[in-house]
Amino acid sequence: MKLELGNIFIKDVIFSNETKVVDGVLHVNKEAIIEALMQDPRLAKVDIDLAKPGEEVRIIPVKDVIEPRVKVEGPGGVFPGFISKVNTVGSGRTHVLKNTAVVTTGTIVGFQEGIIDMSGEGAKYTPFSKTLNIVVVCEPVEGLPKHEHEEVVRLAGLRAAALIGEAGRNVEPDEIKVYETLPLFESVKKYPDLPRVGYVYQLQSQGLLHDTYVYGVDAKKILPTFMYPTEPMDGAIVSGNCVSACDKNPTYVHQNNPIIEDLYERHGKDYNFVGVIITNENVTLADKERSSDYTAKLVEYLGLDAVIINEEGFGNPDTDLIMNCRKISEKGIKTVLVTDEYAGRDGQSQSLADVDKTADAVVSVGNANEVVQLPPMKKVIGHPEAANVIAGGFEGALAPDGSITVELQAITASTSEVGFGTLAAKGY
Repeated sequence: MKLELGNIFIKDVIFSNETKVVDGVLHVNKEAIIEALMQDPRLAKVDIDLAKPGEEVRIIPVKDVIEPRVKVEGPGGVFPGFISKVNTVGSGRTHVLKNTAVVTTGTIVGFQEGIIDMSGEGAKYTPFSKTLNIVVVCEPVEGLPKHEHEEVVRLAGLRAAALIGEAGRNVEPDEIKVYETLPLFESVKKYPDLPRVGYVYQLQSQGLLHDTYVYGVDAKKILPTFMYPTEPMDGAIVSGNCVSACDKNPTYVHQNNPIIEDLYERHGKDYNFVGVIITNENVTLADKERSSDYTAKLVEYLGLDAVIINEEGFGNPDTDLIMNCRKISEKGIKTVLVTDEYAGRDGQSQSLADVDKTADAVVSVGNANEVVQLPPMKKVIGHPEAANVIAGGFEGALAPDGSITVELQAITASTSEVGFGTLAAKGY
């Protein structure tokens, strides 16, 4: 499967009477997008704001971050199962509005949401302080159940990203990057002397409001399966999570998964990147055993020599991570794990809830319990009082002057286990 990503580098974002790209500037028709999103009767109010790198702006609470894209050639469309029909994506050409992101905020859905600061101390810990952010502020109607509240905000973000992404349809990209994975037998034949490497892609699915979607299907309902690496790059995986912000892989990270990008970078040179196995993270022991058994079976069946395994979330999913590691290692296949740590504010506590001697190559992306002081901002988009209830915050975290004391886990994608996958890929 071959995918071309046509990157259109955006230098600035402004509001305008038409959504379009002119000389590297993204013009956004705010009123038209609001009108389109308000077609959902479960939304009482929608507003759109802009947040740019270096500004004294805070976005809180952050639900999701999405990169605007448009499918211009090949089967399928953006976000299959939600915005487009359920056709297989990952081939053809997709145009990308690079340096931009759609960020959803508004009334808090679950307590595990996040913060993005565009400047100051907090900006150091999130990649989204460097993107030109189109912030969609969603206020659902009163009395909406939590799961519907989450769905409303999730769909609003995807719709906004799709509408904005259309601006790149007829724009000549500044750069075209090509990613290709051959069918298994052809791939092995082409690189017979290179080690076969795969990526075990754990998706958060451990209970209510802990949802990740694959072609529109909640990952709770899937058995582990094999994918072309270009499929998640082309929007096949969408975040619906309300887990701790630093542990959550927003849709943007699924679209720009750096483990996949790094594996492609060295594909055909140092090893043969065979593909991706997606698996879920479950609640019950029986479900964990089933999925980890199935994952190990697929890894063995594909004849892989080594895998990278990432974790999304912490605590309960640590068991899924270790089960996958142990069962794959027992088949004589090398593993590298990518995870963050919850080692307490002093760094002295046990980092993972589960361990095994086979976990002998682990890339840590940081201690999520580390405390940071976020200075007050001149402008806040959303609801600052969420700092008192989000994971990593506490009652009184928000000071009268607008400053916030929180653990790193409250900052969106601050220690994302996929987001810092570069280190793991280079660990082979």
